[in-house]
Amino acid sequence: MDEKRFVKTYSQGGFANPGMEIWVDRVTGVNYLFTTSGYAGGLTVLVDAQGKPIITPPSQLIKE
Repeated sequence: MDEKRFVKTYSQGGFANPGMEIWVDRVTGVNYLFTTSGYAGGLTVLVDAQGKPIITPPSQLIKE
């Protein structure tokens, strides 16, 4: 498989201040929030108001 499994769809902040990125799994469409602060970081599934994972249809993802 030549395409990457995950694609970054949003980025905010940077190394000096807390950063946030949204990554989407190209296979499942599930959205993940990745946060960093200095050398620490964390990853979690993004959910909607009902607690269900946010899904981005593969057709909406930009090909790299």
